[in-house]
Amino acid sequence: MTSQNWLVVMSKSPRLGRVKTRLARDIGAVEALRFYRTNTRRLLSRVGKDPRWQTVIAAAPDTSLEETGFWPDHLPRVPQGGGDLGERMDNMMLAMPPGRVVLIGCDIPGLTASHIAGAFKALGSHDAVFGPADDGGYWLVGQSRKRRTERMFNNVRWSTQYTLADTMRNLAGKRIAKLETLLDIDTGADLERWTATQRKN
Repeated sequence: MTSQNWLVVMSKSPRLGRVKTRLARDIGAVEALRFYRTNTRRLLSRVGKDPRWQTVIAAAPDTSLEETGFWPDHLPRVPQGGGDLGERMDNMMLAMPPGRVVLIGCDIPGLTASHIAGAFKALGSHDAVFGPADDGGYWLVGQSRKRRTERMFNNVRWSTQYTLADTMRNLAGKRIAKLETLLDIDTGADLERWTATQRKN
């Protein structure tokens, strides 16, 4: 298979009480599920058909792979596999065919196709790329995989202010690019901030 760009969307089946649990603590499980479903559909409509990359849904749990009605039928799906978030992201980096790989989640309402294109462009001259979030995490991560796929998610303190720094520490000596900082929606306060910015625009 020829080398190409692979966009992997890490996505959970939309089940009440199983998605956006931190957000649900602030706004309730029903509203958190509504946000997740709406944002995921909008995201996939923006990036899912772009010819500059192949979009793949990394579905969780693995048993949801054959579910219908939520993920677009035209997008291929693969199971995320077991383990914590880092292990599942490593699984995706290793599982994709030859080419550059970019991973994103479904909780970044400001994410556009231009951001994805910028990430793949950066991987032309860097080993890895990050889209930083303003809470110390990141909304995008990618690898060029020109030499070998680095295991970059070991010993990362997930959902903390140290998430990005811990991941970058695993890439010491590598060429790393950073994109612009975006807001990811993890809490009710995050959602309020996003809503306020949309009112201004």
